[in-house]
This record gives sequence, C-alpha cells and structure tokens, in this order.
Amino acid sequence: MRVKLLTTISIFTYQISVSQNEKVLNGKVLSQNIPLSKVEVINKTAKISTRTNTLGEFSILVRSNDSVLFFSKDYFFKRLKISQENIDQNNIVVNMILKPEELEEVLITNIKFPKVNTPQEVSDSIALLKASQSLEKYTGVNDGSIANGMNFMAMGKGLVDLFKKEDATNKKSKKKTSELDFKTFAEATCPLDFFTKDLKLNHDEKTLFLEFCTADPHSEVILKQKNLLYTMDFLYAKNEEFKKLKTEIKN
Repeated sequence: MRVKLLTTISIFTYQISVSQNEKVLNGKVLSQNIPLSKVEVINKTAKISTRTNTLGEFSILVRSNDSVLFFSKDYFFKRLKISQENIDQNNIVVNMILKPEELEEVLITNIKFPKVNTPQEVSDSIALLKASQSLEKYTGVNDGSIANGMNFMAMGKGLVDLFKKEDATNKKSKKKTSELDFKTFAEATCPLDFFTKDLKLNHDEKTLFLEFCTADPHSEVILKQKNLLYTMDFLYAKNEEFKKLKTEIKN
C-alpha cells in the first residue's frame, strides 16, 4: 500500500512539473512591417499548431528547446528554436520574406508585315479610271464608274493575303507551361536543413530519396493538398522505407 502511494505521488509530481514547464508563447508575424494573417504556426516538437489572426498575432503552448515552424505559401519557410528567454519575454516578433513571383515563360516571335507593292490590277484600274474621266470630259458621257473610285477586288485580295500570313505567324507562337511535380514542391516547401538534420540525408541521397517519394502514387495526393504537416509526415514515413531499402541492398 505504501509503495502504491509513493508511485502515485511521483506520477502526480511529474505531471505538475511538466505542466509548469509548458507556457503560452505570444508573438506576431510580420513582413516588411505589415502583419500577416493565416500563417501556420506549428510546434513541431509538441505536434500542435495554430494560425495568426488579422493582426498577425498568435498564441501557442511551448517549452524550452521546442522547434516552432512558420509557414505561408507565398513566403519563405521560417523555423525558430524556442529559448527560455523567448518564453520569459513572451512577445516574439517573426519576420517572413516574400517569395519572388514566378512568371510563365512566353515565346515571343517577330511579326514581319509583307512589303506592300502596287499590284498590276491597281495600276490597270487607275489607267482605266483616267481614261474614263478623259472620255467624260470630252464627250459628256459617263460610263457608270465612280470618280476617284477604288478597285475593291484588288484591295480585298491584298487584305486576305495579309491576314493569312499573320494567322500563320500567330500559330507558331506558343506559351511554355510546366507542371509542378512532387520533387520540386518538396524542395521549395521544406528548408534544406530538414533533409540534412531531420532526415539525415546527404546531397546525393536527397535527390534519390525525392525520386523515390515521387514514384509513390500517394505523393500526387500530397501535392494536391499542399499542406506542410502532411508533406513532412509523408517524408518521414518514406524516409523509414528508404533506409530499410538501403539496408537490404547493402546486405
């Protein structure tokens, strides 16, 4: 009975000490002094998360040495290791850097307009017009033609040829587009030290590992979700498979 009582007291004391070490950390997320809302604030150590409000403010439970991540799709990933000083100060400010906007590549071609020459038909119509005007001047007879008129057939033929050439040129201009794959998404979302420190991968292993992950059909689901926690959990799980595979190959 005495042993059970001592065990109960020890467990209770341990729980109290743990809860006392856990504190609420308040802070604010900015970018160029502008508050950022809806930024994912993730305590990776405690496996809890929250989001910043419209003023960029957040509150999250932490303990000393916890790893806290800050993630927003339009900004570079930010990681902060919580110190006792941060907890005592209880008013941290995190600055995030906006990612440069990626523009689609457009193939630009020179459009050359054909040189406009006077067609033979136009020359003939001008000569005919001059002759009719001379006939009317000296005889007073109008042959039905319009003074200073234009040869619409010759003019229309020139326009049709011009539009045909312009349409053929426009068909050659194509916009280059590229689809985002899982390998590119993982490299852009996760920081470099996540692969080296957390997953313990060197540069050559990282490339092979990401190809290994991309080959898994589930990577397409992760790519569509674009959720940092799901992506990291997927990479952790695939890393265990990757290590086992390397061990089997060596043996």
